[in-house]
Amino acid sequence: MCPPSNLYTQLTPRTQEVLQAIAKAGRPPIATLTAQQAKEAYALGAGILEAPIPVMARDETLEISVRDGSQLRAKLWSPNPTNGSAALPVLLYFHGGGFTVGSPETHEGVCKQLAHLAQCAVVSLDYRLAPEHKFPTAHRDAIDALKWLTQHAQTLGLDAQRIAIGGDSAGGTLTAATAIGARDAGIALRLQLMFYPGCAADHMASADTFAKGFLLEKDSIDYFYGHYLEHPSHRKDPLFSPLVEANVAGVAPAWIGLAECDPLVDEGIAYGDHLRMAGVTVDLEIYKGVVHSFIQMGRMIPEALTAHADAANALKKAFQRKESV
Repeated sequence: MCPPSNLYTQLTPRTQEVLQAIAKAGRPPIATLTAQQAKEAYALGAGILEAPIPVMARDETLEISVRDGSQLRAKLWSPNPTNGSAALPVLLYFHGGGFTVGSPETHEGVCKQLAHLAQCAVVSLDYRLAPEHKFPTAHRDAIDALKWLTQHAQTLGLDAQRIAIGGDSAGGTLTAATAIGARDAGIALRLQLMFYPGCAADHMASADTFAKGFLLEKDSIDYFYGHYLEHPSHRKDPLFSPLVEANVAGVAPAWIGLAECDPLVDEGIAYGDHLRMAGVTVDLEIYKGVVHSFIQMGRMIPEALTAHADAANALKKAFQRKESV
């Protein structure tokens, strides 16, 4: 479905082209698919619009232990080899996909772009997905992976004193929750980096403004949350909706990148304000005329490349600070 005509002019010409091509393809709305069909469709579509992906010196698979004894897969990508190189700072990345779809491979392009531009390693976690694994499994996997990384960074040739966390969409939600958990666990992070995170217990105004025709749709958000949450009341849990968390003082500085024409844009703005009110340093960028998931469309949408560069610059500055916050 194409966007309503009165909002269509807000989109950049390239974004309009992308949405027109998607509409012409005639794929069924994701909210009409089974969870398994959604996983397969998302994986097939990943990477099609990515910009050329940098080659990494390290491309490794890790096994991360979590609290229930499970071993989670993660990918480690680094622009520098281990031997003879100084320990690199590292970004722990949580992919998007509504807690239901996605993997490190669907977000490989974004992760490698950030690794290349920020000259850091990226560890991308294959956290467990709904509907097989309900809330708060993914949230627990995220904080457990961070704790594991702080303990094993040195053996991986990474700098345990320079760790950032980040993610997009549902991965941005996990980032916000993990930053709060890191503060409570006494883990110093250099940065929490979030692309268009979901943060609120209820839909905000932008969910109605951009309800249909802007790639991510309001119905799709409810579809994903319905798979992950055992009960609707869980949307009001501070772990799931960080805007409900009254105390965010002392969490890591934040960089937030938002798409202007996104059902979630108001949630990202509100969370940035929530952090600022608690004294947290926030750098928030709104990329005009683009939609949710635009950072994975660098071949078609130039704002994706700008966002990659902005996020990488935020990481570089955070890693160059003398001390963790």
